[in-house]
Formats: sequence, structure tokens, C-alpha cells
Amino acid sequence: MALNDLLREREEAGQPIQLGLVGAGQMGRGMINQMERMMKGIRAVAVADIVVDRVVSAYHEAGVSADDLVMTSDLQLANQAVREGKRVATRYATLVARLAPVEVVVDASGVPEVGARVAFDAILNRKHVVMLNVETDVTVGYLLRGMADAAGVVYTVSAGDEPGATKELYNFAQAMGFRIVALGKGKNNPLDREATPDKLADEAASKKMNPKMLCAFVDGTKTMVEMTALANATGLLPEKRGMHGPTATVEDLPRLFSLKSQGGILEREGVVDYVLGSVAPGVFAVVTTDQDAIVEDLRYLSLGPGPNWVFYRPYHLANLETPLSAARAVLLHETTIATTQKPVAETITIAKRDLKAGEKLDGIGQYTFYGLIEEASVATEQNLLPLGLAQGAVLKADIAKGEAIRYDQVELDQSLMIVHLRAIQDRMN
Repeated sequence: MALNDLLREREEAGQPIQLGLVGAGQMGRGMINQMERMMKGIRAVAVADIVVDRVVSAYHEAGVSADDLVMTSDLQLANQAVREGKRVATRYATLVARLAPVEVVVDASGVPEVGARVAFDAILNRKHVVMLNVETDVTVGYLLRGMADAAGVVYTVSAGDEPGATKELYNFAQAMGFRIVALGKGKNNPLDREATPDKLADEAASKKMNPKMLCAFVDGTKTMVEMTALANATGLLPEKRGMHGPTATVEDLPRLFSLKSQGGILEREGVVDYVLGSVAPGVFAVVTTDQDAIVEDLRYLSLGPGPNWVFYRPYHLANLETPLSAARAVLLHETTIATTQKPVAETITIAKRDLKAGEKLDGIGQYTFYGLIEEASVATEQNLLPLGLAQGAVLKADIAKGEAIRYDQVELDQSLMIVHLRAIQDRMN
């Protein structure tokens, strides 16, 4: 039975999926509206945000009346409210995962530490986890997936985000037996490694975005994180630190992502990468085959002369598709995208400006660092600091602008759960 049919059945039975959400910013707000106003069979019954007024505003915008909304930090009151068909607004993320009626928890906070705590709590409480927070996934997703498997629940990164959308193309191509040459995405914003929230404040305001979120897109960190998640889920590698990132159109992709001997930019097949230009907001898979009959069919179907062809999806709907991952987890016990093998890629931490010993690193999309993708084996060999562990770390040495920061050059914030979860993951086979 199709997913929409299963959701309709839950709606008609008066038993919609009970979803808990952490983060009521731009991503969370859209999800709440999607589920309340458009979708059948799934509801955001509890939402947490450190600014609880954002939750209230999002619920009201989605048509939830004040009488049907309960603001509380008390678990017993929250459970009672959900059982009575009301919605819960809270500033405590831990409350969401502990609510008995909640079946699946989505983290849309964008903060690695918050995502780690939310996922950990959810799994311990036998809730499925959908991680819209890819920054957490590339840091400790391998461990979280293993924990979820042991608990009998699903841990997955979200549909609609570029890793999930590209993984769908990968699954499609691989199932048909094509050889994968490259997987990737178009980058939405011009690349500026020195971007800061201050520089982007006006643009962010015009787009109704958090300046830090926009900065993480512009400085390239988001792209690096997304392609790291994709690499770890598929086993494909970046060909070089930071990937190639050429400017291209969709029509350019089969030629560009081919071997140098064929006129392309690649030394080998099987890579993750990104492109600047009109490919955004789409995702792509460049594939090939040496089967003559299949080549004839591809040419007949007007996919081009070869030897490479592109499967292209011209959109990704980000948070608006996230409820589909939640529904698949609950109804089908299905994973959209997750790391099932030891990670092959890492997003490492790069100094955005000259940094001095004693400085504390801030956060993703801020002033002190950005991320670049690297092979995990290289990151381990060179002792490079994973991006998700950087926030709050204090520098023990001066770091030049553009230099990769090493573990031995920082004092990590040991109060962070993600630091300890990563230490456990690093000891896993």
C-alpha cells in the first residue's frame, strides 16, 4: 500500500501519527504548517524551541487555536494535553522525546549538540528519529544509527534535504545496475568562505532567514556537511578536500563529471561533489554503463550520446518533505538515508580568519570557522577536528586563516554530550 494510502487510513481511524518537533525556526515553522493544514494522518503534537513564542506563533499561523495549545514544561501535563488532542509548546527539547504518545521525533534545531541530545533521548525512549540537523548526523550519526537499530527504532536523515534527495537518485540508478560516476547537488548561493552573519544581515532579513543559517550556506559549510552525509551513506568519496565545485549547467554534468581521459575533471569514478550555477536547487546522479544494448536505449530515449548520462531532480523541498521520512519510519520502518558503515568522509574545521590561542570557537555559520569535506582516513591520520565538535572549543595555539584545525590544537568543551558520543563512535569498528 502506498504511503499516502497508509496516512489516509490513520486519518480516517482518528489516529494520526504523533510527531514531536525540536526547532520552530524557518524549517520547523514550515513543517508545522504542512502537517496541520495540508497533510493527512500526521500531526506535530509537541514542539520545543528555546524561544517558546516561536512555537506559539507557528501553531497559531497553522490554525491551532489558543484553547488547543498548552504551554508547559511538566511531563504529566504535557502527556495529558496530547491525549486530549491538544498541542504542546515548550522550551525544553528533552520533554518532546519523553512524551508517551509521541511516535517519532524530528530535530530541526541545526545545532550539533542539541541534535545529539534530542536523538539520544528519543532512542532511549524508543522513538523513531528524523534528523533534519545534518550537522549532528555527520558527527555522530553512525553511533546513533547503531543505537536505534539496537532499540528497534528508525534513525534517519530527512527526505527533501539534498542528501536524502540525492540518495533517492542513487537508489534508483543503482537498482537498475548503472555504475555511479558522481553524486551531487547545485549550490544555491555564491561561495564566500569569509562570509559572516553581519555581512549577510540585510540579505537574511529580506529572505526571513536567521543570518547564521544563511552564512552557513554562503560560506559553503552546509554543502560540505550535506555531501559528507551523502558520502557516508553511499561509500562514495570526495576526490579532493572541499570537492571540485565547478560552475555548470545540467547539460554540462555528464561531460564535466567524467574521467580526464574522457575530457572531464575526474581522476576516478564514484565521487560526491557540487556545482555552482543553474543546477541549484536540484540534485543529480551522473551514471554510466558499458552495456551496448542499454547505451542504445539511453540514446533512443534522448538522454544524450554518453558515455555518461545524468539523472536530475530539479528541486528539493527541504523541510516540507521531512514529514514523509517520519511517516516512512513509523508506518514502514523505512530509512531515507543513514550511515550504516563506518564513515568514509568527515567535515573538518577550517579557520575563517587568523585565530589566536585562548580564543573560543563560536558556532556553524558564524565568525571563526567553516567546514570542508575530507576523506575520513585523511582526517584521522592528520588528527583533524570534526566540525560538529568545534563549538565552544578553546584554542591552545594560533591558527592561520584557511588552516585546518587539529584536535591537539584545542581544548574541547567536555560539557557537550556530542563530544562524548563522538569518542564512543571513534572506538567502534
